[in-house]
Amino acid sequence: MLASIIFAHFFSECWLLLGVFAGFNLFQSAFSNWCPMMSVLRLFGIKSCEKELNLMREKRETSL
Repeated sequence: MLASIIFAHFFSECWLLLGVFAGFNLFQSAFSNWCPMMSVLRLFGIKSCEKELNLMREKRETSL
């Protein structure tokens, strides 16, 4: 969001569209628990925090 504002100030007001897009995605993800970035990160093999926490709990339980 900050980068969008800085770029809009120094280069072009069209950069504000990036901030609007990011803000809209944050707003809708609050209600749907899904955002496009989640899909992109999954494509790169990045796991969700919930999955990582479950894996850590399972490892801790097996080591006890």
